[in-house]
Amino acid sequence: MKKFLTRKGILVLLLSFILFLAACGSTEETTKEEPAAEDNTEQTDEGNEEAITEGETEEEGSGEAGDKLVIGFSQVGAESEWRTANTKSIQDAIKEAGHELKFSDGQQKQENQIKAIRSFITQKVDAIVFSPVVETGFETVMQEAKDAGIPIFLADRAVDAEDDSLWVTFLGSDFVEEGRKAGQWLIDEMADQEGPINIVELQGTVGSAPAIDRKEGFEEIIGSDDKFEIIKSQTGDFTRAKGKEVMEAFLKSDGENIDVLYAHNDDMAIGAIQAIEEYGLKPAEDITIIGVDAVKGAFEAMADGKMNVTIECNPLFGPQLVDLIEQHFAGVELEKRIAVEESMYTMDQAAELLPTREY
Repeated sequence: MKKFLTRKGILVLLLSFILFLAACGSTEETTKEEPAAEDNTEQTDEGNEEAITEGETEEEGSGEAGDKLVIGFSQVGAESEWRTANTKSIQDAIKEAGHELKFSDGQQKQENQIKAIRSFITQKVDAIVFSPVVETGFETVMQEAKDAGIPIFLADRAVDAEDDSLWVTFLGSDFVEEGRKAGQWLIDEMADQEGPINIVELQGTVGSAPAIDRKEGFEEIIGSDDKFEIIKSQTGDFTRAKGKEVMEAFLKSDGENIDVLYAHNDDMAIGAIQAIEEYGLKPAEDITIIGVDAVKGAFEAMADGKMNVTIECNPLFGPQLVDLIEQHFAGVELEKRIAVEESMYTMDQAAELLPTREY
């Protein structure tokens, strides 16, 4: 009986040992399953990596070279043929390069442009392009763009600000040089004529870069000859209608004494031509007509013998502008001022070149 119990006790011990081993095996299996939890952690990490990558993609799309950019463009307005051509050139170039365009027409008002730029900042565009209606008063909003990390590119018109870090570069014409070209043509054209030679001037928008600079360049050149005198100078706001209106006033007060009209753009010159004809004089004969821009309307007027000369201000620099923006995002350091190549055209060239004009 004792042997049986002893054997029975041994069996019980053996069974208990086996159960103990089984329990230990279960513990090991549970331990082996712990890496599965680690796998879950890795998947979460991968999900985070994907989220970061998406964030990086958004950042790349908002500033990295080679990616689609969102570009805000605030234009002065649509006051002339030149401006319309310039707007289309920039809009087309941005879209053809595969970038997204957000456009605003300032309608010749600074407050509209400031509002547009602030809207672009709120929308977190990648770059801002604008042609300032006047030279001053944009520092605050440009600083806001800089603080937001949004680069600004000035097109056609510059700003007068001490801190040139507020913009990347200015692309446009040398307005002072355009004025010089107009003045030099007049001096050469009337070299054999005795004075006095009375000039009336139709200025562009008051405070705008082209109005200030074209006047400065013109006066710099004609100032070397005392026989030239500007007897009247008033803004025509770069529009055809206002150019006609102001020229009518000039003619009313000094009609028989005007020898030359210098208009800061062709549209004002064309409006003035209408006023001169209605007054009973022959434009380009009784009054020498000088314009700036070289728009198609000026070539038509020259071909008709009603305008003497136009100084080119090339508006079709959209592709060049987009290239500069892309260079900036590629890390290229740009010059602060980049000029557009331009020429000058006279009446005897107009008929032949008219069919080739794009604006």
